[in-house]
Amino acid sequence: MATWLDAALDYIPHWLDYQMRQSEQPGCVIAVVQDGELRLDRAFGVADLGRGTALTPRHRFRVASHSKSFTAAGLLKLREQGRLRLDDPVGQHVGGLHPAVAAATIAQLLSHTAGLVRDGADIGQWVDRRPFLDADEIRADLADGPVIAANTRLKYSNHGYGVLGFVIEALTGEAYRDWIRREVVAPAGLAETEPDMPLGPTAPFARGHGSKLPLGRRVVIPGDNPTNALAPATGFVSTASDLARFFNQLVPEAETSLLSVASRREMIRGQWPEEHSSLRRHYGLGIISGKLGKWSWFGHSGGFQGYITRTLTVPAQRLTVSVLTNAVDGPAQNWAEGVLHILQRFAKDGAPSAGLADWRGRWWGLWGAVDLVAAGDRVLVATPNLANPLLDASEIAITDGDEGRIVLAASFAHHGELARLERGPDGSVAALRLGGGRLLPEPELAAELAARYE
Repeated sequence: MATWLDAALDYIPHWLDYQMRQSEQPGCVIAVVQDGELRLDRAFGVADLGRGTALTPRHRFRVASHSKSFTAAGLLKLREQGRLRLDDPVGQHVGGLHPAVAAATIAQLLSHTAGLVRDGADIGQWVDRRPFLDADEIRADLADGPVIAANTRLKYSNHGYGVLGFVIEALTGEAYRDWIRREVVAPAGLAETEPDMPLGPTAPFARGHGSKLPLGRRVVIPGDNPTNALAPATGFVSTASDLARFFNQLVPEAETSLLSVASRREMIRGQWPEEHSSLRRHYGLGIISGKLGKWSWFGHSGGFQGYITRTLTVPAQRLTVSVLTNAVDGPAQNWAEGVLHILQRFAKDGAPSAGLADWRGRWWGLWGAVDLVAAGDRVLVATPNLANPLLDASEIAITDGDEGRIVLAASFAHHGELARLERGPDGSVAALRLGGGRLLPEPELAAELAARYE
């Protein structure tokens, strides 16, 4: 028997396909994991506009600041082993730092409250004007100390996570990449994740892309440059399914995880508010958290030259969504939140009742497309060009097979009016009537518009 999640996962790819066409993004991959089980793994578009290579779920992306969550998990694992404490001053493990930087605690660096510079005096590494920094260059950028006092506000710092990489190397005697791969990536069961470039010769890799402006076309960005000493902040390369699996393991109730329940609770707890943003988010230990509707979530975002990525986990549903895009203007955050909106609606209304199979699909008119989405005993009229397609969706109650009434609609819509399916000679649904409007399949509407206006 279909569940509300099955019904939601059936609609989400149709909505994303429309969003891809409308936005003209190069590529997108979405993965959904619930209770450790991969429930959706779908790719759209291309991995490389220059070559036209079809994107697959197996293509690796630069997932940038998702790296911080892996680094945080590694440090919490070392804490479980008794090798550090979260209130240890970083100078206890790493020498040669400015005294005020050395006084910053592990917890302050993890939560971006040590007051350190974000990316240094020259951020050319973020626009491919220079390589990513090595350890000496990070130390040089921190030589003058913090830029604000510690514990005064949330102040994001990639350099702070570079220093946390120094801590891991000092405690383990190994290179960050080697240790984090063996102690975090492998125990999490992630076969498509690397802490930095380069990848193996057979691993498929999605190239990044610029925006259409100012050239009027997207440039292809190689995206294969190593991040060196900033790998703990931004180096990771992964797939949507691996990210979803990893973050799903951070749910405190997850049956399988590389961390203890206590570490997971500490890691995902929102500690510092993002006070100077309208997004109303918090930061914990390598984790962003917030709320969408009635659902609290945690996860992380990532921005690398040519890539925007987003992962959200809803602990109450033991559900994780990861959306990866390969362009600098990729709407990964909007799409991940749109997916949560869809999931919330189906969780509320339930799987479709029997007899609504024909009341599904996309219908077109001059003013755009609508999606009929069956949920519970109602048919929702979704707007696929919106970031939340079910926002203010009209509701149709089916009264007699092919007929229904719009029982709930916005004031400027068709509240109280009739809805009807029109069938062709072969018995299939050929058109949809909503109020006084008649909507058609896409090919028929395209032919009508061409005949009328061209």
